[in-house]
Amino acid sequence: MAIEDGSAPLAPTAPPAPALSTKATASLVSGSISVFGLSIASANVIMQLSRLPVAYGVMESKVESGRVDRHPVKRLRTTLSYIVVALFGTAAEQETMRREVNRAHRHVRSAPTEPVPYNAFDRELQLWVAACLYWGLEDFRERMVGPFTPAEREAFYRHGARFGTTLQLRPDMWPADRAAFDDYWTASMDKVRMDATSRAYLRSLARLGFLPKPIGLLFGPFHEFITAGFLPPRFREEIGLPWNARRQAAFDRHVRLMARVNNALPAPLRQFPWNLYLRDVRRRIRTGRPIV
Repeated sequence: MAIEDGSAPLAPTAPPAPALSTKATASLVSGSISVFGLSIASANVIMQLSRLPVAYGVMESKVESGRVDRHPVKRLRTTLSYIVVALFGTAAEQETMRREVNRAHRHVRSAPTEPVPYNAFDRELQLWVAACLYWGLEDFRERMVGPFTPAEREAFYRHGARFGTTLQLRPDMWPADRAAFDDYWTASMDKVRMDATSRAYLRSLARLGFLPKPIGLLFGPFHEFITAGFLPPRFREEIGLPWNARRQAAFDRHVRLMARVNNALPAPLRQFPWNLYLRDVRRRIRTGRPIV
């Protein structure tokens, strides 16, 4: 029925999508983990370090053992361990991971004289890092499996809050729903900025410059191509990686092939090495060994 003041009648609103069960959400998250997920790692690091305080906190870190430019294998282990504990760990395992990360982060803060101030306990920057991890996982999952339903997207997003709460974020600091996350992400693009130092560091990462020279020469160009493909345009422009329609078409073909192989693999192979790292973390916790 029309409103009496002559305005157009209100359009009927669609009922909200039913929430997914805990079991369905767990299956959804488990299905997003893949061996091919390693291919997005450098792109996601570039996204995180596109904020100068994060970049300088990493580049100038006094935690020698955690530096990707000096200990890339250990850094890979600790990063993947963090992700699997955030996604699949128990509350106790997440608390253990939080303590270990806090221990390392205590040493990551700038001196008063440094040009770019940073502090690993800055919760706004932690939110940014967690948001990049979530965005990357969502984007990868849709490329491999296909688009979410509205209910799946909201359930997946709510679960993604663990990327932040396994650090120091309070649950209420994570944007309230997926639409709020879109608003946060769009507003954050204004803060994406690299300088000559951070850009050179991240270009080297994309080219595998931190690995032994023969590996970089052999695999660096392809790794840079894949990294550029997984970067949203705003980040690709900021770092200055070349891109055009021909590269996009080649990247799309590569991703389609990747998805076909991914979906044909049995779960234990598809989820490698994530499943291995989760077992490793649990073994380290049982035996009292460090996990970061």
